[in-house]
Amino acid sequence: MPLTTPRFTPAQAVTLSFLGLIVLGAVTLALPLAEGPGKDIRFIDALFTSASAVCVTGLIVLDTPNHLSLFGQIVLLLLVQAGGLGYMVLTTVVIFALGGKLSLQERTALREQLNLQSGERLVRFTMTVFRLTLAFELTGAAILAASWWPEHGTRSLWLGLFHAVSAFNNAGFSLFPDNLIGYRSDVVVNLVITGLIICGGLGFLVLTELLNLKRKLPLSLQARLVVSASAFLSVAGMLAILVLEWDNPFSFSRLPLGEKLLAAWFQSVSARTAGFNSIDMSGLRPTTLFIIMALMFIGASPGGTGGGVKTTTFSVTVAALWATVRGNDDAVLFRRRLSDQLVAQAFFICLISFLALNFVALVLMITEPYAIMKLLFESTSAFGTVGLSVGHPGSVLSLSGHMTDGGKLLLILLMIAGRVGPLTVAVALARRQSRPRIRYPEGRVSIG
Repeated sequence: MPLTTPRFTPAQAVTLSFLGLIVLGAVTLALPLAEGPGKDIRFIDALFTSASAVCVTGLIVLDTPNHLSLFGQIVLLLLVQAGGLGYMVLTTVVIFALGGKLSLQERTALREQLNLQSGERLVRFTMTVFRLTLAFELTGAAILAASWWPEHGTRSLWLGLFHAVSAFNNAGFSLFPDNLIGYRSDVVVNLVITGLIICGGLGFLVLTELLNLKRKLPLSLQARLVVSASAFLSVAGMLAILVLEWDNPFSFSRLPLGEKLLAAWFQSVSARTAGFNSIDMSGLRPTTLFIIMALMFIGASPGGTGGGVKTTTFSVTVAALWATVRGNDDAVLFRRRLSDQLVAQAFFICLISFLALNFVALVLMITEPYAIMKLLFESTSAFGTVGLSVGHPGSVLSLSGHMTDGGKLLLILLMIAGRVGPLTVAVALARRQSRPRIRYPEGRVSIG
């Protein structure tokens, strides 16, 4: 049954499209053609890998360069590309294709969310998205290939393309066994990868607005909020990691100043949903892991290639809390009042996300023989679609790779919820009901 039938709401169409892509990717990765020499891929591992790619997470239960053949690596990259663009494509093309089935209020909300005045601009905007994606990925691939050419020769062309696509889509998959630890001191690699991560995580609407140099109007509230929040979180995260790990003999203490600064910056940016790592995550202090978990939980920005609760959701929540502390009736950002409905949605997303990942961590404590800190970190990484992991001693796989099949299935569900969005999943699962005709008297309850 096509997704454009009235049977499916837009939220259900988006969720089912992601699920369908994950299953298709799993079936393809389970083919013998996708297996590396002498390797055997179980379907649960193919399903996890497909979900991790489509949800642009980067958690690995397979050693990517060894378990997957070249065909398997190409399939993985296509899933990453489809998953990264999928959020934008599915929330514009698919939902607008369902526009004739939406109510007037839903159409108005959709146009406001996408900053589109009419459906005619949809094709133009979608083509802009593809052009931007192609431009960023090919430029990044060319620079990375040139940087790696002296070491890897012609293989650097594939390495450059793979890592550029993985970085722009905030996926974190790497073809190096140690991810990017071996290039911790390489300024070009670090700046190109973090630049692609940031651009992909800003969201296409904001990115197109920032690149519109002929624009005479001031930046929209969305763009100002996304840019300021992203800059603050990246710099604050960098400083926190730098201070906490400065004298840690298992991470930063033996590094020269330049490498410390580069590694702290890289890890702060990557923690916001990319999942690349230039330092050994298992050597970080618990306080640093806590900071990284906070960054992973917040994630990227709406309409981009990242996950998490999103920078705007976090910012609205903070603004509402600040207004409450000061006794103000309205939450305000950049001299703009935020609606009560927007504030309520932001709190709902943060609360349901917090409860979901903690519930998964609790269940994993029952099924998996690992410490709570490791399990909570893995759960947060899955929900934030980040891909960072403290790993398992002596293994290149994520901690997920050593979990039971049940634990892997839980993390798959968490990755889907983090990528599609907890609010979208909740709306997709809920039955559509007519607006109630009765409004009850207001009641008062003491809280706090």
